[in-house]
Amino acid sequence: MLECSPLRTQYVVVDNAKRREQNNYVCKNVGDQAKMAESVKTKAKTEKASEKTVEKAKEKTDKYVAYVSTYTRNADVGIHIYDVDVKSGRFTEKDDVKITNSSYLTISHNGKFLYAITDFGVDSFKIKSNGCLENIGKASINGMRGCYLSTDYEDKYLFVAGYHDAKVTALRINADGSVGEITDEVFSAGLGSIIERTYLPHVTCTKMTRDNKYLCVCDIGMDQVKIFDFDHTTGKLKFREMIHCDQNSAPRYIKFHKNGKFAYILNESGCKVDVYSYKDNNGDPDFEKLDSVSVLNDDYQTSGSIACAMKFSSDHKLLMCSVAGSNSVTIYKVDEKTGLLDKRLNLPVSGDYPKDVAFFPDSKHIVSLNHESNTMSFFTLNLKDDIIVMNGPFIKVPSGNCIITKKL
Repeated sequence: MLECSPLRTQYVVVDNAKRREQNNYVCKNVGDQAKMAESVKTKAKTEKASEKTVEKAKEKTDKYVAYVSTYTRNADVGIHIYDVDVKSGRFTEKDDVKITNSSYLTISHNGKFLYAITDFGVDSFKIKSNGCLENIGKASINGMRGCYLSTDYEDKYLFVAGYHDAKVTALRINADGSVGEITDEVFSAGLGSIIERTYLPHVTCTKMTRDNKYLCVCDIGMDQVKIFDFDHTTGKLKFREMIHCDQNSAPRYIKFHKNGKFAYILNESGCKVDVYSYKDNNGDPDFEKLDSVSVLNDDYQTSGSIACAMKFSSDHKLLMCSVAGSNSVTIYKVDEKTGLLDKRLNLPVSGDYPKDVAFFPDSKHIVSLNHESNTMSFFTLNLKDDIIVMNGPFIKVPSGNCIITKKL
């Protein structure tokens, strides 16, 4: 017994030493893990702070302006110009332009020029560094006042849609940005199916495909979107084929996703968006219908409502449509791989006849241009809860038609 005791003691001592060594290792390992976790947290905080700093710096440097076109029944101002506060989601008026009955506006793809429809044809403006406009010319469209206009993607031609005379007018754009001579005029013909439109053709939209090869022309009276070849040298149009929309659907606008693969047609009477894939098969434009989604709530009838406007967010991840009658906006998420739309919300805009709408550059706010109530209403967009919340008071705008924003 006496001889064994030292051995036991020795074993106990050795065992305790091993335990202390193991405990020290565990403590060291836990300490290292804690330090590592703290390091990860610190790095994440630093990156987040850096992102906020960049975002704040961007907010300070990036400036935007908004242009709103109006009819001039009781005034002579056809374009109102606003500074855009992206953070607060509000506009502040800074200037205006005196022209007659500006029914639509477009900005050249290079961002240097703005074109406005007037009673006398088209007015051209140079966009100054502060966003104000300098008139650089006028051009006749040899017909009745247009309702829509757009440029090709090289900014060499301007296309005007004529609702009243069912005409597409192509005009050459001069080197200085002003509009030059007419290069072609094409009239729609035939009898439609909508009695309210007297069975006649009415052209409401002219839009080039993103590859700049074909001009798409919406005929709201004929339930058709006509596709034209366009000769970039002569400025001539040649009919190629057409998209037959549903009877009485009244296709009002066509827009293309920025990837050029998908086309979206807003149907005024049908109160829906038709989704198409698009590709050019060696000179043959190929449109295939993928889906059709309503712009109304499921429990709301189309009778008494018409779809008015359709706009993408700046990153094309969202699409927004406005509807008169229900006086609402519908916002969809866009799947850029499939082109399909996921309806997120349909809510009222607190105004009568939202003729046009727009996203703010950050996609966190929206504005509705309410033609009949002579107002603009502003909202904060919350897609987490799929709601919009009114953001401040109305801004008065008489008979508003179109709204576009631009980065300075």
